[in-house]
Amino acid sequence: MNLAPYRAVLALPGVRGLSLLALVARMPVVSIGVVFTLHVVVGLGYGYGPAGLVGAAGTIGTALGAPALGRVVDRYGLRRMLGVTTVAQAAFWACAPWLPYAALLVAAFVGGLLTLPVFSVVRQALAAMVPEGRRRAAYSLDSMSVELSFMVGPVVAVLVCTQLSTTVAMLGIGVLVVASGVALYALNPPVKSEGSGAAGRVPVRVWLRPAMVAVFVATTACTLVLAGADVAVVAALQSTGQVSWVGLVLALWGFMSLVGGFVYGAIKRSISGVLLALVMAAFTIPVGLFGNTWWVLCLALIPAGVLCAPTLAALADEISRLAPESVRGLVMGLHGSALTAGFAIGAPLGGAVIDAAGPSWAFAVTGVAGLALALAALAVVRGRLAPPASMVLDPQPAPHPAPVPTPGA
Repeated sequence: MNLAPYRAVLALPGVRGLSLLALVARMPVVSIGVVFTLHVVVGLGYGYGPAGLVGAAGTIGTALGAPALGRVVDRYGLRRMLGVTTVAQAAFWACAPWLPYAALLVAAFVGGLLTLPVFSVVRQALAAMVPEGRRRAAYSLDSMSVELSFMVGPVVAVLVCTQLSTTVAMLGIGVLVVASGVALYALNPPVKSEGSGAAGRVPVRVWLRPAMVAVFVATTACTLVLAGADVAVVAALQSTGQVSWVGLVLALWGFMSLVGGFVYGAIKRSISGVLLALVMAAFTIPVGLFGNTWWVLCLALIPAGVLCAPTLAALADEISRLAPESVRGLVMGLHGSALTAGFAIGAPLGGAVIDAAGPSWAFAVTGVAGLALALAALAVVRGRLAPPASMVLDPQPAPHPAPVPTPGA
């Protein structure tokens, strides 16, 4: 396996430190959903429906707030945004464990609006720090880091909730989120390429072109499939009395994603993220047909699992190339909203199908929904299914890049 692309990326100034900080900073963020659920159910004594509403309120707030926070980064710099969001998160998590349900529901939405956008900040910084020809490897590393955060963070959060209390878990998340904000503020990674200069505001019509819309839609398709399949795995194993195997199945699924991301970052040619999202969704559709035994699910999830990290890496890479420098924060915020929207749609959709027809159908329905969105993304580009030239990316940087990249159509 060719490790040279990864060595080259990690050798760039600041990338290694940012990558390590991102790995740690994302762990509390990806644990918020499960901690909210357990706090509402165990701590406040409500059902899973009300718990889901709190999670949904936070998710909606995050999706709405991300573009605005990205625009703040574009206009006023990273530290201004980090100062506001870090203080807001400190206030929220200091109060959240003791709020009654109705107040927590409102606070979760407001807290979501001002959540610390670790994912968007890291991706924007990588776009500024890494030359175009090395971004595929950089975003592959970043996607693998996300997988590790998802594999570790929620597990630790559940242990704290069950062995100590949900109050301790919420306070712990608050401390870690605030510490992450302070660390990012101190690190202050660049969010604009060196020598880019001060560019005027680029009109929306210039950058919000079909190729950009296609990547946003494909991003939502990807996370919709992941969220729906995640719920379906839990339900499938629960229906056969194998719920104790859930952790292993999800861990192996994440490991296959790590393998796929590692291979994708080391190959010599980029692949369209829209096409990868389409294939991943297609591979998810038949998973439920093979049965609900844990080891069968592990095998059936391999094809889609291997494509998870590569798809997310390819889509982030394409966004970084299509976004003009002066609005990259806004675009990365919209990309974060697209990711969040997929999770917000996929989990309820999968749950509704499970209640109506069983977990096997949840894989099929969410896979078909993701496939339909990916096909729509391809149709948006040129009205045909062949990948446009601008979506199959040349891994070599252009010798004289234009100051404001023009998205391909």
